[in-house]
Amino acid sequence: MPLINVIPGEKVPVAPMNVRMPVWRVPGWLLPLWWLARGLVRLTVLAVRYWWLSGPTVAALYVYSRHGGLVLAGVIVAVIGGCLAWWRWHPASWLRFGWYPLVGRWRRLWVYRQRWSSTMATCGLATAFAGDRYVPQLLKVRCDRHVDEVTVRMLPGQLPEDWAQAAQRLAYAFRLRDGQARTTARPDRVVLRFLRRDPLAATVAPMPVPELPDLTALPLGVREDGTPYRLRLAGTHVLVAGATNSGKGSVLWSLISALAGGVRSGLVELWVFDPKGGMELAAGLPLFARFAYDDPDSMAGVLEEAVKRMRQRAARLRGVARQHTPTPDDPLIVLVVDELASLTAYISDRKVKERIKDALSLLLSQGRAVGVHVVAALQDPRKEVLPFRDLFPTRIGLRLTEPEQCDLVLGDGARDRGALCDQIPESAAGIGYVALDGVREPVRVRFSYLTDEHIRDLGRTYRRLCTDQQDQEVPR
Repeated sequence: MPLINVIPGEKVPVAPMNVRMPVWRVPGWLLPLWWLARGLVRLTVLAVRYWWLSGPTVAALYVYSRHGGLVLAGVIVAVIGGCLAWWRWHPASWLRFGWYPLVGRWRRLWVYRQRWSSTMATCGLATAFAGDRYVPQLLKVRCDRHVDEVTVRMLPGQLPEDWAQAAQRLAYAFRLRDGQARTTARPDRVVLRFLRRDPLAATVAPMPVPELPDLTALPLGVREDGTPYRLRLAGTHVLVAGATNSGKGSVLWSLISALAGGVRSGLVELWVFDPKGGMELAAGLPLFARFAYDDPDSMAGVLEEAVKRMRQRAARLRGVARQHTPTPDDPLIVLVVDELASLTAYISDRKVKERIKDALSLLLSQGRAVGVHVVAALQDPRKEVLPFRDLFPTRIGLRLTEPEQCDLVLGDGARDRGALCDQIPESAAGIGYVALDGVREPVRVRFSYLTDEHIRDLGRTYRRLCTDQQDQEVPR
């Protein structure tokens, strides 16, 4: 009880103030009318919200009451026949505008709405304040053949990172395979992507080889939504990291295949380094302008020659153009390194190692604008093995052995945003996550698989028309 000073040195207790709200008394016969009105309002709201159920139901009842059951059956048969004709005539538009919107509304009602509040509470995304419970609002569900996209309005104080960390738990709570959280244009919303059916379960066949490669969109494989994945090579370097038998060869050969048309026309030169004795990449020798595979000193010399070409080209373009445009006389140079750690960490000769590191640092920091690009693969992503990993704007993480390696390869927080490289099974070689500088969410991709016969056919069909045998180090 509070105290108040009346006389100096003496405190007198003061009783708290009681406030009583006025009580409105209504006749008992008004209560049923109030309950009935409230129920009608709720039914009206539900009917408007679920118009795709209430509308056909009201129409069916109207036809049945006015014309009888035979006419209603005929209308239903006509609607079904129209849908079948639409599906046969143009299946893509039927799936996009007819079937998938219906599936999305059905799954919103019976899959997500049913367990939404309890799932939010158990996953730590609901909260309570002043005795009231607050749950994020389920706004929309969109479906396609493989994925559910659930749009949610976040609670105040939540971040997309909170949903990214809970995405896997949400997927299992809704009995689905995989989950990711992605941002939208509106800062108060987040999109959850749940995988119902994995389009990457089967091996991807080699992609068609374009006659002239589009360096901004090279076809390399299939995305997790079933659409072709196209890699931007112009203005970037590419790092590929993965454990043994994770599919690094699929990435490299898919890239070489996509560039093969440019090799034949002279717009692209492939300078290939295979420190493992040429075992992995020698089958594509007719496509290569340079092929170094055995002696570390010779590989250091080829890298230094690439630096020299880069500097000559930069001097020629200075003040003329800000970006190199490939021509047969001045082609794009792509350096492909199969095992980068063999050049940066596993060489015993200290001087040769320093030469290689200096050349790679210059190529990675200055080569993009003048058309000299590095595509490197490695197994060990530790910083002491690859000290200049930040110079690769495009990074591809295949199957990795430890969760921490996901962030080492793809950047801090990549695993929380859905790049679960450590959970890719050994049987799924060629599956990985692609992270780009400036793009928050990684993309799940399966790269195409080229057999030895495909590689030999590629070399015979797209071999360099003006092959300078003196430029190549042919295997002995």
